[in-house]
Amino acid sequence: MARHFLIFTISLLLISCAGGSKTEKKDKAVTIEEHFQLAYGAAERGNLEEAISEYKQVLKLDSKNARAHLNLGIIYGRQGRWQKEITEYEKAIRLDPRFAEAHFNLGAAQQGRGNLKEAVVQYQRTLQIYPNYVEAHTNLGIIYFRQGMLDQALAEYQKTIDIKPDYAKGYYNIGSVYREKKKVDEAIASFQKALEINPKYAEAYYALAVIYYEKQEFKTAIEHLDQASKLGMSIDPKLLEKLKPYR
Repeated sequence: MARHFLIFTISLLLISCAGGSKTEKKDKAVTIEEHFQLAYGAAERGNLEEAISEYKQVLKLDSKNARAHLNLGIIYGRQGRWQKEITEYEKAIRLDPRFAEAHFNLGAAQQGRGNLKEAVVQYQRTLQIYPNYVEAHTNLGIIYFRQGMLDQALAEYQKTIDIKPDYAKGYYNIGSVYREKKKVDEAIASFQKALEINPKYAEAYYALAVIYYEKQEFKTAIEHLDQASKLGMSIDPKLLEKLKPYR
């Protein structure tokens, strides 16, 4: 029932020097920044090969620019070239071992390939560098949840809302754990909190619809199911059929 979404860093950041070596000449720094701007613009237009070319130009000027390697990895990830993606993140980390974003992206790439043990290692390293990295806590929670480690998942999800109290996804994830633990009242409260923060959270409406159906509160279940449907959620035809007599 509960649906979880892997969080990936997909935005290409325009800070050319962060995570990379400092350039000594002003004109060189400007040239590097221009290549970053051109790469960002190309990626925004969907011209990924042009973006790759621009980041490679950055690396010709500054071979130790970790940010360029990170952004190259992101582009390769968008192209589905996962081995090149991982290689670029690893290069960024070798240049800057405390580059939290590179560790996170490497973890997400490994998680996407099913390499969960390595993903956990990279998320933990991310959090050693930057303990308030919400997405890293979320992805760790997702891994623990899918492995049946519910207490560990709950602890990670709780950290996300401690860091970011208006994080609707954090409350939704907490609700999913409580539902798995058969703590129905706590699950309902968490899903409702997610909707209080984000009234257009279709998955939360759907989760509540299922819970209310199981509680045999059919009218309430229908109300939440209809809201989920209006927001574009794909509804299980079997559930629709079961609720049909109560409309």
